[in-house]
Amino acid sequence: MPKTMKALLLKAHGDVSDLVVVDDHPIPTADAGHVVIRVGASSFNYHDVFTVKGMPGIKVPMPVVIGLDMAGEITEVGDGVEGWSVGDRVLVNPLYPNKGLMGEMLDGGMAQYCRVSAGQLIRMPDKVSFVDAASLPVAYGTAHRMLVTHKTVKAGDKVLVLGASGGVGTGCVMLLKQLGCEVIACAGSQDKLDRLKELGADHVVNYRETDFSKWAIEKYGKPQRRTYDGGVDVVINFTGGDTWAPSLKCVKRGGSILTCGATAGHDPKEDLRYIWSFELKIIGSNSFYDDDLAALMDMIQEGTLKPVVDKVLPLEKASEGLRLIRDREVMGKIVVTP
Repeated sequence: MPKTMKALLLKAHGDVSDLVVVDDHPIPTADAGHVVIRVGASSFNYHDVFTVKGMPGIKVPMPVVIGLDMAGEITEVGDGVEGWSVGDRVLVNPLYPNKGLMGEMLDGGMAQYCRVSAGQLIRMPDKVSFVDAASLPVAYGTAHRMLVTHKTVKAGDKVLVLGASGGVGTGCVMLLKQLGCEVIACAGSQDKLDRLKELGADHVVNYRETDFSKWAIEKYGKPQRRTYDGGVDVVINFTGGDTWAPSLKCVKRGGSILTCGATAGHDPKEDLRYIWSFELKIIGSNSFYDDDLAALMDMIQEGTLKPVVDKVLPLEKASEGLRLIRDREVMGKIVVTP
């Protein structure tokens, strides 16, 4: 076995174009409690854009192989690892115990091999591909926890999804339809809107051309303080920024705003009057757990879920894939097969 491998490295914070593919990165070894996997597929998330750019309060050790999400096959098993063998197909939960995220605080999945703690491994069902599995953790796992694990929606709810064309967004649209909701999907181009309709969205709104909040009020009526008439039941907002205050205005009395991130800004203008006047619930959801990922793989195995993958790229073109995510030119996931 060779001693070096190809990997996508972050050597200094900057632009996604500053990422470099090298062919002499050391192949990791499986020390006690760990395994090495041959990476079958790894996927990008918007979080990777923040990692490359740099985030206040987070010191990334460099150089580092980026990429949170990965699936692959075990090639080496370290001492003390039980229940896993060479050849097992595994999905990796990217949260490394007591240290942080793979692809940020230690080498991640954008490489030919990766060293992983045995506690991060989730067995893959036979019919689940590496590409589909690697699409799941940060995006679909987050959507599953927010909607299914927390039981935040019910059949018949009118749910408006901002950022519906991304990884979390497409996951939300498909899960909401399985839960029996009426889905309003918001995106920034006609092509994305057409594809969201194909995924099952009942209504689509181009947020670049139409104020989504006013659209919802025109469609469902203005929310009322003394009755439960008007508005949508739930807004899913992991965008933040300028979308936050409009979200408050179109939710019915007693309705909810669900948030699991803030890709456009974490410190938006707030208007507390809407929260108390309409008895709104602001519900946060953070990350995902093994149960969420196992449940999603079971759905793929059963044929009830198919992750939306925009492109599958070789490692040499990975930085272009992350640029597409940064510039919001993606429908679903960008997957890399190193």
